[in-house]
Amino acid sequence: MPPPPLHLDQVTLRHGGHVAVQDVSGSFPPGSLTALVGPNGAGKTTLLRALVGLHPLAGGRIDRGSLASADIALLPQASQLDRQFPITCRDVVALGVAGRSGPFRRIGAAVQEAARDALATVGLPDHADRPIAALSTGQFQRVLFARLILQDAPVLLLDEPFAAVDATTEELLLGLIDAWHAEGRTIITVLHDLDLVRAVFPDTLLLACTPIAWGPTDRALNEANRRRAGLLRTRPLRLPRAAA
Repeated sequence: MPPPPLHLDQVTLRHGGHVAVQDVSGSFPPGSLTALVGPNGAGKTTLLRALVGLHPLAGGRIDRGSLASADIALLPQASQLDRQFPITCRDVVALGVAGRSGPFRRIGAAVQEAARDALATVGLPDHADRPIAALSTGQFQRVLFARLILQDAPVLLLDEPFAAVDATTEELLLGLIDAWHAEGRTIITVLHDLDLVRAVFPDTLLLACTPIAWGPTDRALNEANRRRAGLLRTRPLRLPRAAA
């Protein structure tokens, strides 16, 4: 069964002393695949955190319908996570069940086996006992996707999932996203690569603190909207040539 839609009504968010997101209204339909695009500092990560309930609203409303907190999985930016903590890949993946079973319950043999299977799915079958501090950026991102497999949430929020990964890893992760989309999950992904957005994501929310466009990707990312969002460089000033 597909998840209920996510409705936003005049959502405004503050970050520190300034407004990060202002007056966002619209819906993410059940089973939709949406790219969240905008310049740096546009409020994209803040909006994802608000959707999962980790950032308070300064105004407006988010209607999650019947979704519980465990039904929305957030993949944070890998660069913001501390990889020096002494924990293995298997343990990170097994934490994917914490939202349903509780954070202090013992991880049983069945969950550990499921974590190994998830690591195999993302191409890391021999990494279960490897500490995360020993991983490359791409390997660590695969581990985080393996954790999403165990979370098994109907709504997935992905924050720059392809940052600093190689082409092989990107292709593998895109395959997982495509499979999740085919299962009817709602997926919202922060991205900077507009060519990738056009190739893979049918819908786009273009955000520059305020929403610039929200709808089919080709229309949302037209030249006029990209210019309004500050994603088009203005032409350099052409100075007249000096007289010979």
